Amino acid sequence: MNILIIGSGGREHALAWKIAQSPLVDTVWSAPGSVALDQIGPCFDVQPDDLEGLQALALQLEPDLIVIGPEAPLALGAADMLRARGFDVFGPNKEPAQLEASKGFSKDLMAKLGVPTAAYGRFTDAGKAKAFLETLDAPYVLKADGLAAGKGVVIAPTLEEAKAEAEDMLSGKFGDASAELVIEEFMHGEEASVFVLTDGVNRITLPACQDHKRLLDHDEGPNTGGMGAYCPAPVMTPELMAQVDEEIAAPMLDGLNQAGHPYQGVLYIGLMITPEGPKVVEFNVRFGDPECQVLMASMQDDIVPVLLACATGGMPERDFQSLLPAADQALPAATVVLATSGYPGAYAKGSVIQNVKAAGEIDGVTVFHAGTGTNDNGDLIATGGRVLNVTAVGDDLKQAVERCYKAVDTIDWPEGVCRRDIAWRALNRE
Repeated sequence: MNILIIGSGGREHALAWKIAQSPLVDTVWSAPGSVALDQIGPCFDVQPDDLEGLQALALQLEPDLIVIGPEAPLALGAADMLRARGFDVFGPNKEPAQLEASKGFSKDLMAKLGVPTAAYGRFTDAGKAKAFLETLDAPYVLKADGLAAGKGVVIAPTLEEAKAEAEDMLSGKFGDASAELVIEEFMHGEEASVFVLTDGVNRITLPACQDHKRLLDHDEGPNTGGMGAYCPAPVMTPELMAQVDEEIAAPMLDGLNQAGHPYQGVLYIGLMITPEGPKVVEFNVRFGDPECQVLMASMQDDIVPVLLACATGGMPERDFQSLLPAADQALPAATVVLATSGYPGAYAKGSVIQNVKAAGEIDGVTVFHAGTGTNDNGDLIATGGRVLNVTAVGDDLKQAVERCYKAVDTIDWPEGVCRRDIAWRALNRE
């Protein structure tokens, strides 16, 4: 098989790395790709939101499977367009992709289907938003309705700050993404991420992960796109995983299917494990980043047959379930995000990064590239906010984390910053 991956970040590097290991695969193409993806297979300078360009590239290459990494092309209808031209695509069509593209759509559908989530309101008027905030207890959760590159969620500690934030967001803080605002009650508990691979009818649940959204140790500082992750997450017991499948995954996927919009791809369920049980924080319509990196590293089975089954549909449940027979025996894995100093605010580009190859040679370690390039001297440089995903597997989670930080300390990048407490909740349980 020849497979085309849409995207350029650490998630896509991890997918390409895993897919390329399959004996079923000859070539892995990427669009637009990156300096790291170019080491795996040819890259083509077509942006993920250039639907006409993606279609022309697919018609030129004729891939056996197209894997769409980021959410933006899915929200624009890239999967619909490519399927209409006869391609097998891993990723949902535009209508079910609204689960991520519109927080309001997602909350309304959960309410309709009885899926547990936080109480909420939808607003385009700042006055009404402020009045709703007065009915809630601190802290306050405000979300831009649309896609904001993982940065559209604000947790305000006081009512005064929440009201000011509502004003800012509705005034265009996140552009069109915050033209509408979703305000939620704050949920207390521990977060977890569950990923469900589905062909629209049948499904396989991968090991639960836990992401670290805050910039600083001890879950302090601003929200980010994710500063690290690990799996499996012990907070998600087998009983809780069964509850999530029964009360969340099944009604959502069945509801979409019955509405004529079968979901084909991966459904990311962001959870809060509250005293009342698991509730949905958010749905995403693609692999999480950086959760994808730990999932790909931990998985011992070939991922390609299940990606293809999700894209093509129609496989009997028994055969679908057998595609990842050892999913519950995945290796413990962790990833530490090395980010440019200043992220998630303003940051400088172009700083030189050294010793990445040496870090990747440490036992169990793989370094995925999220935002790198090269300068005129051929040096590896930082081109983004989140730059490297230093990932490791181990005999247990403690060893995986230790290997991550050994690799982090091997990398020579003075401008790089990271959290030093990835997986602290799980390690404190031991």
